[in-house]
Amino acid sequence: MRFLVLGVILVAFGVLVLAARTAPTDRQWVTAGWLVAAALPHLHASHLIERRRRDRSGTPYVDLCSVWIFAGVIALPLVLEVALVAAIYGHRWLLVNRFDAVRPPHRTVFTAATLALAATAAAAVLRATGAHEHLAQLGAGVRPGWADLAAVVTAAAVQWAVNTALVGTVIAWTVTVEHRRRLLGSASDNLLEVSQLALGVFVALALLWWPPAALLMIIPTFALHQCVQLDQLKLAARTDHRTGLLNAKAWGEQAEHALERARATRQRVGVLMIDLDWFKRINDTHGHPVGDDVLAAVATVLTRAVRRGDTVGRYGGEEFAVLLPDVDEAEVRAIAERIRLRIRALRVSTPTGEPVTLSATIGAALHPVVPAADLDGVIRAADDALYAGKKAGRDRVALAAL
Repeated sequence: MRFLVLGVILVAFGVLVLAARTAPTDRQWVTAGWLVAAALPHLHASHLIERRRRDRSGTPYVDLCSVWIFAGVIALPLVLEVALVAAIYGHRWLLVNRFDAVRPPHRTVFTAATLALAATAAAAVLRATGAHEHLAQLGAGVRPGWADLAAVVTAAAVQWAVNTALVGTVIAWTVTVEHRRRLLGSASDNLLEVSQLALGVFVALALLWWPPAALLMIIPTFALHQCVQLDQLKLAARTDHRTGLLNAKAWGEQAEHALERARATRQRVGVLMIDLDWFKRINDTHGHPVGDDVLAAVATVLTRAVRRGDTVGRYGGEEFAVLLPDVDEAEVRAIAERIRLRIRALRVSTPTGEPVTLSATIGAALHPVVPAADLDGVIRAADDALYAGKKAGRDRVALAAL
């Protein structure tokens, strides 16, 4: 991994050296100045927003710098674009990363290098298609065509793909197998990236047509950042940060709604309470980081073992809850047994390579068969069945009196 990181940094530095052989024109320097004048206020504002948001939610830092970087791909020569990336991430390091013990300077340099290479690849697409030269004449009355639009879209896709590939490769070597399926990000993450690239196009058009108009793009970029903050705070309030599942409160709210619908339609609703056997031994023997890996791996197993439309949550500690709408006794038992067997087959490796074996005891209850009128009563019935299963020897499915 170190060789890849070092190689990416050296290649990015080589790109800068080669690009510097062609000196920018005075007009290009002025364009770069307007872009920096638009980017820096947003970067400062985003720092204040992110500092407040991370204090509340602990979610990753978001700066939306792709707006300005992709604008530079379209409007600037390569040497100024690479310099822009370096300036943005130097600014970020001064404000954020130098105070973060888990983000040493080389990580910031690597991130900047990957974006510089991604921007270089995107710029190569625009130059190969002639779109870069054509768009540069926008201020002289030249109108872009459909071919230019296609080139810009392709360049945006190339920038995303190169950056994702480089960063994803490094992350894949540093996370467990269970987490690698998240390397490409969620649908929301990718939609946010596409939104940044689209805004970057409009920033570039402003720079090439009437540069002061680029300053106006601070407003929609800032508004997008505020929307991201609200969305992430809402998500953090509903999500368990170790597993990515719904937390107990959010799961309970969703289960209440499902129970109300079931009463109206006279459908049956199943509840599974799942408890990992001897989980404390895992923490005591291998440490809490391994215990966290186990919880994340079990969460993945649960989401893959249930049906579409079922609701999975972390109920607390090593206990999980699953809501099963529109089921009968046979389906409840089958789903619970499938979950038990998959947890039993799961192997999580410790840092030393030692496999951690698991088992789980599952209690199940079916509404309205159990004599309980509300969700709490159904959960109690499932919990009682769970504890009965524990007393009977663990690693089994136990159903409440149905």
